[in-house]
Amino acid sequence: MWKSLSAATLAAGMVLGTIAHAEDITIAVASEVTAMDPHYHNTGNNNQIVGLIYDRLLHQDSNQQLGPGLAVEWGPIADDVWEFQLREGVTFHDGSAFTAEDVVFSYERVPNVPNSPSSFATYTAGIAEIIVVDDHTIQFRTNGPYPLLPIDLSTIQIISSENPEATTEEFNAGPASIGTGPYRFVSYTPGESIVLEANPDYWGGAPQFDTVTYRPISSDAARVAALLAGDVDVISGVPTSDIETLEGNEDIVLSQGVSNRVIYLHIDSRRVYSPFVTDNDGNQIFNPFQDVRVRRAISMAIDRETIVEEVMEGIAIPAGQVLPEGFFGVSDNIEVPEYDPEGARELLAEAGYPDGFRLTIHGPNDRYINDEQIAQAIAQMLTRVGIQTEVETMPRSVYFGRATGDENGSEFSLMLVGWGSGTGEASSPLRALLHTRDDDTGLGRTNRGRYSSAAFDATLQLALNTVDDDLRQDLLARATEIAMREIGLIPTHFQVNTWATRAGLRYIPRTDEYTRPTNVVIE
Repeated sequence: MWKSLSAATLAAGMVLGTIAHAEDITIAVASEVTAMDPHYHNTGNNNQIVGLIYDRLLHQDSNQQLGPGLAVEWGPIADDVWEFQLREGVTFHDGSAFTAEDVVFSYERVPNVPNSPSSFATYTAGIAEIIVVDDHTIQFRTNGPYPLLPIDLSTIQIISSENPEATTEEFNAGPASIGTGPYRFVSYTPGESIVLEANPDYWGGAPQFDTVTYRPISSDAARVAALLAGDVDVISGVPTSDIETLEGNEDIVLSQGVSNRVIYLHIDSRRVYSPFVTDNDGNQIFNPFQDVRVRRAISMAIDRETIVEEVMEGIAIPAGQVLPEGFFGVSDNIEVPEYDPEGARELLAEAGYPDGFRLTIHGPNDRYINDEQIAQAIAQMLTRVGIQTEVETMPRSVYFGRATGDENGSEFSLMLVGWGSGTGEASSPLRALLHTRDDDTGLGRTNRGRYSSAAFDATLQLALNTVDDDLRQDLLARATEIAMREIGLIPTHFQVNTWATRAGLRYIPRTDEYTRPTNVVIE
């Protein structure tokens, strides 16, 4: 069963082979991009594609281990200074030379992208100053010792400084989509396709495919049908209901792997009144989620095993924290919360809600595997313990903007969301989802529930400034324990992802869930 396997075990079993050679490849993905601007929205469906057009200083492999990218050498030269030697002879797709100035421009742009639903500023928060030594040497002065800097820099795409006023709309239209990556932007037709062409001058060698076409097909049935009909070569997000049937089809090859994505509930725990919580007669009440007992009752009311076995058809892992076993920063002291509906009712009564209250849970219906069904299942479980819960789902293109909201918080009270660690370790979700929101530093920029804990923040900050790996692991685990004890969010399960290809090809799973032509191998 998936629940008994660690990420490390699965990674060790991944398929290796020779990269496929072909003129073109068509890939169907379950979620459409929200923009071609590489700094607009930190979400996997964007990053997997824009990461082919652009490069990062450091690249992550399929298991999110770091390797050279636009930087060839790097290391600390003082407690608070890192130096990076940049790759020479690299050009952007328009022929302009890549230099240190492009790096400075890229990182300075990140926190200033208008209307970002989920900012990359989390990963620039540790940078105090960027110093250009020469065209191919750059230094980062950090806010104290900061061992995570290389990991953080591996998440942000480097763009050209030649067009400093480029808007997100210009990236979408194409004129601003100029990188140094293995593929060039050809076209982006929302709802239909993204077309990329090989960059023959790529510093890492010419890509294996001349043309890559991404097609967003949100319908599971339509995506599978497109593969069976030969209209596409690779699909992501194989629906759990079709896995058994496809396994018996000799024309289809399946690949599976645990991701670092946790599916969880964000809870509005800050506001005095929460917009979608009322008493049983529909009247406004003080926000019950401010009481940790109510948040804990909700967690206890969720039967994670049932979600995994019935909703996810066994293709998921129950979650009690923000990363699965085998990832850096995971706590060995946290168990998956036990399903305890009676205990949940007792806690609600103790908190002053013996008759419960009314609630609407919001979620996307086209972003995560079985997302709408998960929200429906959770609503039924909460209703059983006295919280009369309704469900409202919507396309992710609408959902995430509303879930993020404005400086006052989310439009919602309880929301189903997912987070994949862009760094492959625990500081990513801890910084983005649970740290007290701080727009100046970028920390907590995706903390939609506005959880805030001085003990958590202090422990996490200490971890971020700790050079010793073993001690940092322990501090990240300790910070996780604080947030889970205080119910800063409610994890439900970790996704297990399934890809399918036509016969003769196989997909190498990635822990970051990205679907890329560079992971297609020929058998």
